[in-house]
Amino acid sequence: MKFTSLSGRELDICYTPEDTKEINYYKEVGYPGEYPYTRGIHHNMYRGKIWTMRQFAGFGTPEDTNQRFKYLLEHGQTGLSTAFDLPTLMGWDSDAPISEGEVGICGVAVSSLQDMEILFDGIPLDKVSTSMTINSPAIMVYAFYLAVAEKQGVSFNKLRGTLQNDILKEYIAQKEYIYPPKESMRIITDMIEYSAKEVPQFNPVSVSGYHIREAGSTAAQELAFTLADGFTYIEHCIERGMDVDEFAPRISHFFNSHLDFFEEIAKFRAARRIYAKRMKNKYGAKNPKSWQLRFHTQTAGCSLTAQQPENNIVRTAIEALAGVLGGTQSLHTNSMDETLALPSDKAVKIALRTQQIIAYEHGVINVADPLGGSYYVEKLTDDIEAEAEKYFDLIDSQGGVIACIENGFFQREIADAAYKYQQELDRKEKIVVGINDFVEENEKIEIPILSISKDVEEKQVKRLKELKASRNQEEVDKALAELRKSAADGTNLMPRVLDCARKYVTLGEMCAELKEVFGVYEEQAVF
Repeated sequence: MKFTSLSGRELDICYTPEDTKEINYYKEVGYPGEYPYTRGIHHNMYRGKIWTMRQFAGFGTPEDTNQRFKYLLEHGQTGLSTAFDLPTLMGWDSDAPISEGEVGICGVAVSSLQDMEILFDGIPLDKVSTSMTINSPAIMVYAFYLAVAEKQGVSFNKLRGTLQNDILKEYIAQKEYIYPPKESMRIITDMIEYSAKEVPQFNPVSVSGYHIREAGSTAAQELAFTLADGFTYIEHCIERGMDVDEFAPRISHFFNSHLDFFEEIAKFRAARRIYAKRMKNKYGAKNPKSWQLRFHTQTAGCSLTAQQPENNIVRTAIEALAGVLGGTQSLHTNSMDETLALPSDKAVKIALRTQQIIAYEHGVINVADPLGGSYYVEKLTDDIEAEAEKYFDLIDSQGGVIACIENGFFQREIADAAYKYQQELDRKEKIVVGINDFVEENEKIEIPILSISKDVEEKQVKRLKELKASRNQEEVDKALAELRKSAADGTNLMPRVLDCARKYVTLGEMCAELKEVFGVYEEQAVF
């Protein structure tokens, strides 16, 4: 049997001081809360504040998801995490012909400010932190959220939360893009610039490695490609003329916590160290908060199995523990039924209880970075950092992240890693319980499954048509004309999009207007 990490890294049978003798403790490891933050960004870690507990919520109508939000908050969740349906993610309204059959299926349907008002009805936005998983149309969803805050009488400077808004990883892994890379980068830079001035506690970008890992990457690839994306956003903002310390503290990150317990912990530690060094030494950040990599973690969706789904509770618990021991600031635990459908109430509550058990029952929050100093963990942290640095050199040698997207470099690297892992499963060099070993014949799945009624689409389409018929069309046309003008002349888009939101211009209408100016991206096939 081969003893390798999940990513294929060969492992020794035992690690000793000889494996860490080249590591300068004070320079490369240090103390929690001190540069280069290998051991965490806070000196007292979870003694000071337990991570934010989030559960992905979003399905059906805004009313349905509003009820799920309230259910989770009542059971101890400390932050909201919003999933949108496929039409919303792709910039289509619920009444578009292409949306038929997908409205409310994989997330909540949001086409306008009206939907967002319903989504957060009875939820004071100055009291909760809200994460929204949206990318290409993120600027529209963000504007809807800000407009809801205005209607609640909440000032923008009190809003806390995170937009995923990481379009570069869409080209690399998830493929939910609309506009070409150059134009997409302009939109995100506009959002970062606006947020730094107007919404100072909100994270306008969460640089996401999660989907890169879900596509089949190794741990080091996830780390390197994610940080390379993040540094690209930072470089664009600096080129815009922004002071790095003005915006960098509000750039957050989002990582996957996969099956290999120690490899994941080492990945998180290496990520902090790389980020701190680059922000200080390459980008000249002077504020220590700009050096600190803050990140959200989600357990690995691709590790869940439809077979023996209760086993997913165990997988998720161990992955979540790795995220905690790796020093995450925010955590989402997947539900056991997510390979079968959107999570049921029971499954999502078990997932939340998993976090609460880790936080309050097992003593892991008592000590900051309790695995720091482990010969194995420190050597693994060094090895993953070195592998990531090699990838940075490869990316730079090809002209940077956007050039590597266009020439297919990222896609080839991930595809090769995924193929290699599948071969290991086929040869039983890696075991997944219930899949290639310990299989139960004629298994019957006996867990409740959430189903989405066809009434959801009918209700959403009806509401949207009524909205379009009742709003002031003259104001809508004027707002869209101003948006198009801004897109063409290069001024910051955010005020124009926010004005459109206030006038109940829909997400699809705004996206269509920008397509006319920016065009639509078509990926080149990679073989």
